[in-house]
Amino acid sequence: MKNIVSMRWLLARMYEPDVVIADCRFLLGQPEAGRQAYEAGHIPGAVYLDLEKDLSSPVSAHGGRHPLPDPAVLASRLSKAGIGSNSRIVAYDDQGGMNASRLWWLLRYIGHEQVYIMDEGFSAWQNAKFPVTQDVPVQIPSSFEVNVQPQMLASVEDAQQASASGSAVLIDSRDARRFAGLEEPIDAKAGHIPGAVNYFWKDVLDWDGRWTDTGVLEERFSKLDKDGAIIVYCGSGVSACPNVIALEEAGFSNVKLYSGSWSDWISYEENSVATGNAEADKDV
Repeated sequence: MKNIVSMRWLLARMYEPDVVIADCRFLLGQPEAGRQAYEAGHIPGAVYLDLEKDLSSPVSAHGGRHPLPDPAVLASRLSKAGIGSNSRIVAYDDQGGMNASRLWWLLRYIGHEQVYIMDEGFSAWQNAKFPVTQDVPVQIPSSFEVNVQPQMLASVEDAQQASASGSAVLIDSRDARRFAGLEEPIDAKAGHIPGAVNYFWKDVLDWDGRWTDTGVLEERFSKLDKDGAIIVYCGSGVSACPNVIALEEAGFSNVKLYSGSWSDWISYEENSVATGNAEADKDV
């Protein structure tokens, strides 16, 4: 796999000068929990990046619950954390790779190729008796060049067009109950974008919490056209990112993230909502 590295891979390379380790642990609804976990113990040398303070911009009327950060602001934050254009970044979390994948996507979006997710996450690292510290590294600023890749991003208009005409396959990455509108713990409306298909993001992992290999991912997405346009979304553009990575691993070349996702979609009154699992019920 080209985007996922094992814990042993990182253990062997963690002190190489161009490697920057990013701790992306974060719990929705408990915004301080990730930083507290970092302060209690992290992989030596890791810098902490906060999903809401560093990897999102402030919430407004549209853009969803975790709007994309401005590329220049993000680059400045990364530079201060010692992440430069020549860095190899390895991101980890303890949430199945969801938050680490958001950093992966953002870095790729602003033109940085050398970014990887550490498989399994912090608890597995700790359980393996690999080194853990409370020391916070001195962050020496680095220079980071931004080269935005607009083809990676889908707008609400792109999602509307895909919903209306099938111009792209819409993949909803939330769990089946949220997709069907049977429950909605976070957002104001329940359901999904009409025409979307459901691929729960956690299914990219096996029962052990490891990323499944490329062959399994290819099988998972085998009903989809590898060259066809795909737009991936979730609740707020975070848990869709593991699906984006999985699609890339499986050989799909035309995949966009609708970063505002469901929380942005429902912020427009004119956007219709579908419920249930049948393709037939386009309107509610």
